[in-house]
Amino acid sequence: MSHRSETAFERVTLPRLQLWKEEGRRLVMTTAYDAVTARIADPIVDMILVGDSVGNVCLGFDNTLPVSMAMMNHHLEAVARAKPRALLVADMPFLSFHLSPEDTIRNAGGFLQRGADAVKLEGGSKRVAMIRALVECEIPVMGHLGLTPQSVNAMGGFKVQGRKADDALRLLDDAHRLQEAGCFALVLEGIPTELAARATETLTIPTIGIGAGPGCSGQVLVFHDVLGLIEGHVPRFVRTYADGFRVLQEALSRWVADVRNGTFPAPQESYRLPEGIGETIANWAPSNRTRCEA
Repeated sequence: MSHRSETAFERVTLPRLQLWKEEGRRLVMTTAYDAVTARIADPIVDMILVGDSVGNVCLGFDNTLPVSMAMMNHHLEAVARAKPRALLVADMPFLSFHLSPEDTIRNAGGFLQRGADAVKLEGGSKRVAMIRALVECEIPVMGHLGLTPQSVNAMGGFKVQGRKADDALRLLDDAHRLQEAGCFALVLEGIPTELAARATETLTIPTIGIGAGPGCSGQVLVFHDVLGLIEGHVPRFVRTYADGFRVLQEALSRWVADVRNGTFPAPQESYRLPEGIGETIANWAPSNRTRCEA
């Protein structure tokens, strides 16, 4: 019989993440959009993000802008039903934290009521007021700087950020402003390695990189990217660990072939009548049907 440490199955908490960061343990986060992917990821990663990337990955959108609170609530509830031990973070979608502190608190609070442990929102210093409002309501906030997908139109596409001196300095300043506002961690996306490393060195909270080099406190990638479940272009910052699209397609093709050649279902995938009932069924004919009287 194998014996596992009890701590391996304890819930991941904000203090534990901070402790791991201080101990130099690399943090790992991936996405999940339903209970199945959450159960696959949960024993392995430290954090699960129900990302608004569900729009690109699962819903067929070109970007995250069409993703609504209703969509996010739907996917968050599915992931939460898996009862993950990993810290469960939910993405605040476009327009859910832009209008007023009241709307922001209501939307984020709804996430916590549906099972999230924390929320994530995009943007720098202009989001400080909203972050402070959430933190004052005991709603943990993860920030997100650099390439922020909800700003795709303003940025002119999905482009690396912070390559100019002024932009790099602004990002460092924003990172500290978000930390001071109460963020427990920051996602750094699509920025030069040196800039992400400098931000990590000067902050006390963990940084989670995606396309930001190895100098961050941890890393995040989309579940479907890691497992090669999406056909087509793969961003430079993604390392694919399986050809999941082909593996699943080939498995489905084998099933289709078995159906068409008559080898599925076989006896082991079929049910049988109790002894004696088979003869009754064999003797039945349409003429034996009981007619309903008017």
